[in-house]
Amino acid sequence: MFNLIRKALGLKDTADKLQSDTANEIRIEIAACVVLVEVAESDSECTEDEIDHVLETMKSTFNLSREHAEEMIELARDARNKSVDLWQFTNQINQSFNHSEKIKLLEAVWQVIYADGRIDKHEDYLVHKLASLLRLQHKELIDAKIKTKKDKSE
Repeated sequence: MFNLIRKALGLKDTADKLQSDTANEIRIEIAACVVLVEVAESDSECTEDEIDHVLETMKSTFNLSREHAEEMIELARDARNKSVDLWQFTNQINQSFNHSEKIKLLEAVWQVIYADGRIDKHEDYLVHKLASLLRLQHKELIDAKIKTKKDKSE
């Protein structure tokens, strides 16, 4: 399957609409996964709990198997290592996600942050930057944080 995903990402011919749509869906999945992995790794301590949250988010959001979600994490890390910044990924998300989907992604970001029980200054900076790149208001950032914190305590 990994080769299928890589092949789909390399499509140059848009004549086959189905393949093109599949490639676009995969790019969107990778973009969302890049955001989540970036948060998980932002404090220089990527814990198993954080990666589990990334996996669960990818599985539930995109209806992926665990194996496929693990492949997405690998692809996301590779894509992030080849990029200069997060703009290309958040831009793709902005073009594909509606407002409520972006809020759900931001809530998933907070879940990853809270997975280790604390907010690191790098994580805090990054989540604010992501909210701005996703064109979300500061109030929406705080609301997502409060909702995630509340859900975690229940």
